[in-house]
Amino acid sequence: MIKKINHSLLGNSKAIYEIFQSSYAVEAKLLKSDNFPPLKRSVLDIQNSKTSFFGYFTDQQFLGVMELEIYSNHIHVRSLTVDPSYFRQGIGYRLLQFVIDEFHPGLVTVETGHANHPAVNFYLNFGFKKNKVFMTDVGIEKISFTLETL
Repeated sequence: MIKKINHSLLGNSKAIYEIFQSSYAVEAKLLKSDNFPPLKRSVLDIQNSKTSFFGYFTDQQFLGVMELEIYSNHIHVRSLTVDPSYFRQGIGYRLLQFVIDEFHPGLVTVETGHANHPAVNFYLNFGFKKNKVFMTDVGIEKISFTLETL
């Protein structure tokens, strides 16, 4: 089941933080980065975020989280993370499909580390198109994707 998470509640923000930490630690290794900004986000940062969070739950177990910036005809996926113990089980796909089915955006955008081949392949297989490759201010090469849904 996918449902919106009230991330301003301490328990919820801690649960989001835990999934972020475990999932982004895997990505940081793939990117060979010792300075990976998502790992520096605190529970308080999550609580105070102006974005929307949706979680993937099964039997009250929290397995994945998606952070969105929602606009009138565009959604930007800020984070799409899954507990590493549940990688490659379709959770990321279900979360992303939920965005399309629930919000009917004209455009979905997302970014990931260019060397994060599992994520790059995931987005390409989902139907996203490469938009651009760019370097961040902390020296991480990223790739942005777009998906037109209309």
